[in-house]
Amino acid sequence: MENKKRVVVGLSGGVDSSVSAYLLKEAGYEVIGMFMKNWHDESVTISNECPWMEDSTDAMLVAEKLGIPFQAIDLSEDYRERIVDYMFSEYKAGRTPNPDILCNREIKFDIFLKAAQKLKADFVATGHYCQKGQIQKDGKTIYQLLAGADPNKDQSYFLCQLNQEQLSKALFPIGHLQKSEVRKIAKEQDLVTADKKDSQGLCFIGKVRLPEFLQQQLKPKKGEILMVESSHSSYQNIQIPAGIAFDDLDEKELSNICLPLQYGPSDGKKVGEHNGAHYFTVGQRKGLQVGGTGKPLFVISTNTKDNVIYTGLGEDHPGLNRFGLFVPSEEVHWIREDLRLKPGESATYKTRIRYRQPLTGATLLMKKEGLYVLFDQAQRGIASGQFVAWYQNEEAIGSGVIF
Repeated sequence: MENKKRVVVGLSGGVDSSVSAYLLKEAGYEVIGMFMKNWHDESVTISNECPWMEDSTDAMLVAEKLGIPFQAIDLSEDYRERIVDYMFSEYKAGRTPNPDILCNREIKFDIFLKAAQKLKADFVATGHYCQKGQIQKDGKTIYQLLAGADPNKDQSYFLCQLNQEQLSKALFPIGHLQKSEVRKIAKEQDLVTADKKDSQGLCFIGKVRLPEFLQQQLKPKKGEILMVESSHSSYQNIQIPAGIAFDDLDEKELSNICLPLQYGPSDGKKVGEHNGAHYFTVGQRKGLQVGGTGKPLFVISTNTKDNVIYTGLGEDHPGLNRFGLFVPSEEVHWIREDLRLKPGESATYKTRIRYRQPLTGATLLMKKEGLYVLFDQAQRGIASGQFVAWYQNEEAIGSGVIF
C-alpha cells in the first residue's frame, strides 16, 4: 500500500481552514493541523474581535473533531521582523503597504512551510479561495495559480508573490467551492467554526487598530492639507497621446504617464490641517475633515518628508486617475517564469491594483529599468507600495510593487 501524503494545514480558527482540513482528510491525506501565533500585543487588537486565544481554541477543537494531530507554533518574532517592521517603514516613507500579500510570501509559504517540512510534510494547505493547476512545458512541470471559483471570494491577488517552488508545495482544498458550500460542509460536519464570522484585518492577527498601532512608532505631527486645482499644468502630459502605439512612446512620455506626479507647496492652496502625512494614502477621502468644499476631497499625493497632503476635488480630478504605473526591475515578480518579459518585449494582460477590483486590460512594457504598465482605462488611486498583479484569463502570471 502506498504511503499517504502528509499535509500540514494552517488552521487559523476560521471556517475556511477548518473545511480545508476536513476535505484533505476525506481525500485520504495524512493531515496535521497547525495554528500560527503571529502576534502578542493585545493592546492594539480591537477587543473581542477574534483575539488569538479564541482562534487557537477553535482550531484545536476542529482538529479534535476531525481526529487529526494539532500543534501551535509561535511565529511572532518572524512576523514582527518581516511584516510589522515592513509596514512601519513603508508608512513612514509615505507608501501604502500590503501586509497580506507579504504574509503569504514570507510567513505562510516560507517560515510555516519550513516548519511543516521539518514534520516531513509533502504539502502545506491553507483556506485560500484560489486554485492550483499544472501544465507540462518542454518536459518540465509548471504550476499555475488560478482564481478561486467563487468570484466574490477570489484570493489569488493575495498570493501573487508566490514562486514555482512555493506553489509546488501548496494545496488549496476549498478553491473550487463557493463560500456558501464551505459553510454548508462545516455545518454538516458539526464544526465549531461553521457560523463564525470571517475575520477582517491583518492576516492572523484579527482586527487591528491600524492608526493607533502605527502611532506607537510614528508620532502625530501637524501639517498642511493643500488642494490642487484640476486645471494644474502638470496634468497636460499624463494622458496617453491619441493614436500612438505603446511601443512608440519615448522615455519622457512613459515617465509622465507611469510615474507619480511630484507636487510642491506652491501647487495648491491650504484647505486644512492633518496629524501626519503617513496616516493617509492616495485615493483616500475619509478622515480629512475638511468641510465646505461641496464635492468630496480625495488624497492625490502625500509627502512624508515635508509632511504635506495634496488633495483634489471630486472623483474625476485628474490627479486621482492615472493611465499607467511603474514597477522597478528588482520588484518585478513572475509566478510563470517561462513567460517573463525581457527588456524591449511587451505583452497584454488583465491587471488589478487591489483585492476584489475587477480585472482591467493593460499593456506591459519591459525596459531595463523596470516594467511600465499602461492601462486601457485610467485607474483611480494608484498607491506606491501596493501590488499590481497581471492575469491571463483565470491565471495569475506575475506581480510587482508599484513605484
